[in-house]
Amino acid sequence: MQQNHNTLPPPRRLAGLRRAGAPLLCLAAAAACAPVGLQPTPSPAAAVARHVVVISIDGLRPDAIERAGARTLQRLMAEGAYTLEARTILPSKTLPSHTSMLTGVPPEVHGITWNEEQVDEHGLVGVPTVFDLAHEAGLTTAAFFGKAKFRHLIHPGSLDRVVAPRGGDVVTSARMVAEVRQFLRYHRPNLLFVHLPDPDLNGHAFGWMSLPYRAAVRRADGAVGRIVEAATRAFGGDVVVIVTADHGGSGHGHGTESEEHTAIPWIAWGRGVTPGKVEGAVRTMDTAATALWVLGVPVPPAWAGHVVAGAFRLGTEPALAR
Repeated sequence: MQQNHNTLPPPRRLAGLRRAGAPLLCLAAAAACAPVGLQPTPSPAAAVARHVVVISIDGLRPDAIERAGARTLQRLMAEGAYTLEARTILPSKTLPSHTSMLTGVPPEVHGITWNEEQVDEHGLVGVPTVFDLAHEAGLTTAAFFGKAKFRHLIHPGSLDRVVAPRGGDVVTSARMVAEVRQFLRYHRPNLLFVHLPDPDLNGHAFGWMSLPYRAAVRRADGAVGRIVEAATRAFGGDVVVIVTADHGGSGHGHGTESEEHTAIPWIAWGRGVTPGKVEGAVRTMDTAATALWVLGVPVPPAWAGHVVAGAFRLGTEPALAR
């Protein structure tokens, strides 16, 4: 597959995070941030599924799923594994949170604490992303980002296809669905990431849990339904879909340690998933680890993120050989 050079910013040199007071950190440093008492990461004999789709709904509070009437998400919860008590990192903001979601390490390790596109000033993230590790394992990868700030996560060569806006442009859910569905007509990536920004945009403009915010949640929910439909058509039953969020919000903002800002949903649906509520703590960093594990890619032992193994039947018949 080819990269979309019409939407992909030109590669930037890896400017040192050192200039921002946060030195480039190697992955081994994550060991100091690993939670105590976790069980060893389970290792499937082979991939649980050959395809993983991660969908992040920006600014989605868990309680908004029911209050907004998000029918697709409610269906995925009923048919899959879920928790409405997962947690993001601090600061509970879009770029730091998504960086932890897609690198498996906290901000103390990946170094991104700002929330704007500052590639020229700070360069790209200084630790491997889930796309790097999947690609190094010989898998194909694709990402559809709704905001320009995600440029910090685009390492050259890590993505076979990437769509990302420039400047202040935003790719809304409706546009994103059109892009993803068109892409899946002809391509079959092993790892696909999709970012839907609408709830966050309306939360800032009109307030979290307002009528416009809940309408945006329903639009994102409809987008999830169409993406799942396209993924099922493309991959058959050989896919796991993970739906989550980067943060919540209250009033017109987010970023604090309050539950309204840090609580996020986490839903897994598809091949090998055990329906029901996931017990135990789930953090945004666990998304990257779980995606790699499902694909049969070793999870770095130094990652703070761990596999949400309770969401899966560990005896699932392995996916077909790649």
